Amino acid sequence: MAIMQELKKFAMRSNVVDMAVGIIIGGAFGKIVSNLVADVLMPPLVFFVRQ
Repeated sequence: MAIMQELKKFAMRSNVVDMAVGIIIGGAFGKIVSNLVADVLMPPLVFFVRQ
């Protein structure tokens, strides 16, 4: 029975680690997309809209 409890504790801990890694990767991806839009897509769009 102790093995099952340890396995459950390990599974819960690894889920927390996976979630933390996902949040970090998601934040980095969000920053990359924001910079791509601001620095690559917006300047040509502003150029064509103003004329």
